[in-house]
Amino acid sequence: MCGILAVLGCSDDSQTKRARVLELSRRLKHRGPDWSGLYQHGDCYLAHQRLAIVDPNSGDQPLFNEDKSVAVTYEEYGEDFVDMLDGIFSFVLLDARDNSFIVARDAIGITSLYIGWGLDGSIWVSSELKGLNDACEQFESFPPGHMYTSKSRGLRRWYNPLWFSDSIPSVPYDPFVLRHALENAVIKRLMTDFPFGVLLSGGLDSSLITSITARYLAATKAAKHGGKLHSFCIGLEGSPDLKAAREAADYLGTVHHEFHFTVQDGIDAIEDVIYHIETYDVTTIRASTPMFLMARKIKSLGVKMLISGEGADEVFGGYLYFHKAPNKEEFHRETCRKIKALHQYDCLRANKATSAWGLEVRVPFLDKEFLNVAMSIDPKSKMIKKDEGRIEKWVLRKAFDDEECPYLPKVSDKMMVNASCIFPHNTPKTKEAYYYRMIFERFFPQNSARLTVPGGASVACSTAKAVEWDVAWKNNLDPSGRAALGVHLSAYAMCKSPVL
Repeated sequence: MCGILAVLGCSDDSQTKRARVLELSRRLKHRGPDWSGLYQHGDCYLAHQRLAIVDPNSGDQPLFNEDKSVAVTYEEYGEDFVDMLDGIFSFVLLDARDNSFIVARDAIGITSLYIGWGLDGSIWVSSELKGLNDACEQFESFPPGHMYTSKSRGLRRWYNPLWFSDSIPSVPYDPFVLRHALENAVIKRLMTDFPFGVLLSGGLDSSLITSITARYLAATKAAKHGGKLHSFCIGLEGSPDLKAAREAADYLGTVHHEFHFTVQDGIDAIEDVIYHIETYDVTTIRASTPMFLMARKIKSLGVKMLISGEGADEVFGGYLYFHKAPNKEEFHRETCRKIKALHQYDCLRANKATSAWGLEVRVPFLDKEFLNVAMSIDPKSKMIKKDEGRIEKWVLRKAFDDEECPYLPKVSDKMMVNASCIFPHNTPKTKEAYYYRMIFERFFPQNSARLTVPGGASVACSTAKAVEWDVAWKNNLDPSGRAALGVHLSAYAMCKSPVL
């Protein structure tokens, strides 16, 4: 993992541009605190900030082919090499022989990437908004699963799995196949030369990931950190999540680290969170704040890499509103919409909240091969069926603010009345959203920055399309899971058993 900043085809004086690229690349230093470098070839600049996790002594960038004419190679396969990659990545490939280049981002968008255009005709590429928002006339999020080539001067999708189409899958559910696919996805992500750990909330997703990791390490005698797997969680003192994580850690035998934070700690961190996460989306900021605070504590322990459980709710319809899915076709289409939008929400949170402190997060549930297996399952097996005892994520289980005392600074009613005039795009609907938006605008005032953040109606983390499933949701302004109260209560009334 690292932070990259590339400026391609600029016309400014080389020393002036070099100094500018160095200045802006320092804004990404948190992503790669172990080493930095700048490679220049003609009017192209490739800067990086490196986080050394594998091969710390000889893994500096850029990478070259034999005659150093191509930076970051695979030249023998042409552009098709991107689809052969298995992992998380954002990169710029420069061919010094003709100054052509390729920019690409991983299939789901687990790593962050942005592209912008300068007035001098240059193309800018950065791991974060802050690397280019002050230098480009226009910029946008680089779409996941895409590549940009200088020869075509345009984007094209390289990731085209079968589940991207409108067809509904029909492969019968096989718990052994699903379990084997997830085990492989976890194991392939354990490659590291430094201490690592797992994020353990005590829920189904993180508990499964932790269990698979612990079993593999015990079987191979490859456990790190003194022979045992380390797990981490954070929460308000006395919260049920902490208790659940503690119980799971005891059962799985991990060295467990439990961190606490207060409501005030969270409020104090909001500006830093918005600066690093680069969004004003309410649910993302809520979820990012404890993860941001936890990542700092984890880094202080010498850990550099984390395994996490993002993606399971999207793949298996784990959000509580999926109880309202009218049929298997709509259930499947909503999971597809959720996965395709992950780069704007959970992936953005996981990547940036951890990289803010020089950590890398790896997410097995979004492994390409695992997705091929999980998304080919007939969605009738994934649907919640109360009368059959099937709760959310049944197939995965079977395979293995206070209005009276607000916690945020006050936003006046008058400000809310004028919200649509002040923020015509993605107008905030609550005072909490208005507050977050004001902070975001201070850091990233450009219109292009506003357009990188998703919007639209949402309830309990749904897409805008799923809001149509229940008339009562259309007037609900809270996008969080607690908003769909009826669904929430009915979900837990039917299942009181432990997550495992």
